[in-house]
Amino acid sequence: MLRFQGNSMQLAKSSFGLFLRNLSVSKTALPVLTLFTKDPCPLCDEAKELLKPYKNRFVLQEVDITLPENSAWYERYQFDIPVFHLNGQFLMMHRVNISKLEKHLLKLEQQGAEC
Repeated sequence: MLRFQGNSMQLAKSSFGLFLRNLSVSKTALPVLTLFTKDPCPLCDEAKELLKPYKNRFVLQEVDITLPENSAWYERYQFDIPVFHLNGQFLMMHRVNISKLEKHLLKLEQQGAEC
């Protein structure tokens, strides 16, 4: 049995909700890269520029952590943005790690080819 307390439960619900929305919105087999951001965020803008060459390999979803419905994400990531999740799982924060992104995208692409 899983037990969540306080914000952990809210984060779990939010993550699952985002994941379900991603599945229903994306009619392709592309993975979803979620960017937790706010405005302004120069590091987030820099990260999005670095991601442009890979944009055909994932769906980019941005979550503004300053919106009231994202308060749990704000509490968690207010000092760490940009933060990235790939298909609902934490991937990286602060800066884009291209080699890590490549590795995870390749793994997902290989898994998709096996199905």
